Amino acid sequence: MSMPDATAPKGQTMSREGFGVPATMSAVLLTGHGGSGKLEFRTDVATPSPRAGAVVIRVRAAGVNNTDINTRTGWYAKSVTGASGEAGVAATGENGGWTGALKFPRIQGADCFGDIVAVGPGVDTARIGQPVLVATMQNGLGNGEPYSFGTLGSECDGAFAQYCMALSAEAHRVDSTLSDAELGAIPCAWSTAEGMLQRIGLGAGERVLVTGASGGVGLAAVQLAKLRGAAVAAQSAPDKAQAVRDCGADEIVGREAIGADALAENGFDAIVDVVGGPQFAHMPRLLRPGGRYVACGAIAGPMVGFDLRDLYLKDLSLHGATWQPPGVFEALVGHVNNGRLKPLVSKIFPLRDIAAAQEAFLSKQYPGKIVLIP
Repeated sequence: MSMPDATAPKGQTMSREGFGVPATMSAVLLTGHGGSGKLEFRTDVATPSPRAGAVVIRVRAAGVNNTDINTRTGWYAKSVTGASGEAGVAATGENGGWTGALKFPRIQGADCFGDIVAVGPGVDTARIGQPVLVATMQNGLGNGEPYSFGTLGSECDGAFAQYCMALSAEAHRVDSTLSDAELGAIPCAWSTAEGMLQRIGLGAGERVLVTGASGGVGLAAVQLAKLRGAAVAAQSAPDKAQAVRDCGADEIVGREAIGADALAENGFDAIVDVVGGPQFAHMPRLLRPGGRYVACGAIAGPMVGFDLRDLYLKDLSLHGATWQPPGVFEALVGHVNNGRLKPLVSKIFPLRDIAAAQEAFLSKQYPGKIVLIP
């Protein structure tokens, strides 16, 4: 049955026949900070109804990300100073999310690819049936100001479920030959990488160092930097080096090279860093005068030090990259629809096996992404 090209009347939710949105769904509930035992797979969770300006999406794939695990373990709390991941991280109930304290239970999942099955008041019903990539940053959930946003799986429920609600403006239609799992690997990691490169204005002919290049953000940064015409040196372990080369890296830098001062001084125009930790102290030396550094994570640890003289004598710029202006995700979707991206998915798990999927993620055995299928 077709629906007219209209918007849902005020106060009314609309869905098309044939999409059969059930009253309850399967989902993974995060019940508190701690180990994987805090993840509870349920089959009786209420399916979300779209609020005004929002849509409900049947989730077809959802990637696993560092932020999911860091949020579960409470790693974002200022009292935690160790490397990200499960080992050695003390669970905390205070300010364990990346924007503060979380409300439990919470459905995590920062990556969402699926089909719109229902729309809320004010949303065109023609959107029903569209395949969409959902922006991890739901900017409209804030007050409209920069840095005011809700994040899937953190401030609002995410995609570790059969159905997920998102703002219509943040659910972007895709037309791609990529698989469901590949599309489900894109939103968080790839928008993070795109945001980082936009933040530092990486351009053609520049030389960039990407740390942690075999992970989801790292491999995305390699591909997106190559699309910009940059020369990419990628830090990777030997067993993942070929996968990183296959994604476009021009050269491979060993994991220990930065800390051992094995790279030439003033050798890079920019550094894209997801690792942090002790090697951060060596990075200003690697940047040319006027060079730019951007960070989106600290998987080797958040507490760092360096020589401030390198910062001001070389006129360096240091950038953090979390909040994304709307143009970041729009640019990413444009790359997807034009067939320019090829995410690497190493392993796929059913949603109910989320604990095993996160264990595989933490093992660091797999390059690229691990994806859950609800």
